[in-house]
Amino acid sequence: MIAAILTTLLADTTLMALLTGGVHDGRAVGEVARNTTPTAFDSAGELNPCALVQPGTDVTSGALLTSSRLSVTMYLYERAGVSHIEPARLRIYALLHHATLTPSTGGAWELAHTDDLLGRRDDALRCALILSRYRVFIRKG
Repeated sequence: MIAAILTTLLADTTLMALLTGGVHDGRAVGEVARNTTPTAFDSAGELNPCALVQPGTDVTSGALLTSSRLSVTMYLYERAGVSHIEPARLRIYALLHHATLTPSTGGAWELAHTDDLLGRRDDALRCALILSRYRVFIRKG
């Protein structure tokens, strides 16, 4: 399912124009850092606006034994201010809220936006941070 979300986000030219540091798979890189996501930084080592897609808890849910609910968090980073990540947050909402994506295995019924955490800072990267969270209803197998 995360691959389907990443494919949707990476294919959107409007979003990618905002997130010049890219959209990164949290399963592969763990965190945004110079050694794990070098494309998120410019030649001077400064952070470009970027996103990290991080899966969370996958909970059995629903009437079917093969259904579950996966939480997914989008971490949106920007060195100073939110002039790129705020419109990126809204664009991700337009792309994902109430969308039905097809994962490589199983199936998905719907993605739904749950909440945003605005006005945050990431102390390690010394940048602005927005967290945008979604739940994905999944049919496994």
